[in-house]
Amino acid sequence: MLIGELARATGSTARALRHYEQAGLIGSSRAVNGYRVYEETAAVRVRNIRALLAAGFTLADVQPFLSCLDGDVLANPPSAGALRIARERLAVLERRIAAQTEARDRLVAALAAAGGADTGGTSG
Repeated sequence: MLIGELARATGSTARALRHYEQAGLIGSSRAVNGYRVYEETAAVRVRNIRALLAAGFTLADVQPFLSCLDGDVLANPPSAGALRIARERLAVLERRIAAQTEARDRLVAALAAAGGADTGGTSG
């Protein structure tokens, strides 16, 4: 399948697919005209990559999962390495959430101090 077909089949973009390929997560061959051609099985792999990225993983984090990206990535028990990566990602997300919460609280306090007690998050 061509890159546009794979993008449509997976809800991805051609740019993202080229990025995944550059990162070594998917592969393609080249048609005579130079177009990238992907195996039908690439769709499952791309969906798994996207699911891991949506869960907060980075492309580098996805590398250790290569051996299970062609099937149901969540069906098998995770390896110790996968668990370590997941815990590290969770810690990063928790730090970001805490920082955003602190920033919101400071802004709410500043608005209250300035007499703008309506902090319901709407403007108008």
